[in-house]
Amino acid sequence: MAWDTEKTKSLLLDAATQEFCTFGLAGARVDRIASIAGVNKERIYQYFGKKDDLFGIVLARQLAFVMDEIQITGTGIEAVTTYAGRVFDYQVAHPELARLTFWEGLERSEPTALEARRAGAASKVVRLQEALPTLSTSDAHELLLTILTLADGWQVLGNMDRIYTGTIERDAARNAARRKAVLAAVEAYARGLI
Repeated sequence: MAWDTEKTKSLLLDAATQEFCTFGLAGARVDRIASIAGVNKERIYQYFGKKDDLFGIVLARQLAFVMDEIQITGTGIEAVTTYAGRVFDYQVAHPELARLTFWEGLERSEPTALEARRAGAASKVVRLQEALPTLSTSDAHELLLTILTLADGWQVLGNMDRIYTGTIERDAARNAARRKAVLAAVEAYARGLI
């Protein structure tokens, strides 16, 4: 029987995503990744190189999933808040990207896929300026960063929710309440900018 290389790579990337999200780059173990995937750990080195390279590939893969997934459509404040809501909803459904980018910020001196990410950010900035024509480029950058950090932060700062609200478990109602607060903050900030 022929070896299914693509399936093996996919199993390893899924297992590595789980491992890096949980333990970060420094805490992740190649042995655990291989065990979760049910694959010999030598395949990791063969297909992806060292652990740091694998982390970069995992993060780039997650970025590729979301890059075109969430677009800014329409015009006006509603277009911006709708975009913020879609970013928030995506992060709730797929917390992996937020967790990986936080680990990246803590453990790597250079961002993964920097040029692709800058290009993606530049296109989002242009769309924000099309939605809000009086928005300067620097304000559009700040607005985009605000949206992303509010949505990402909700995924990785769960203990903050426990401390300040007493919430033990997050459910749909708690996510909806936080989403409403995030969108209100984005709307107020955007209105202040224009």
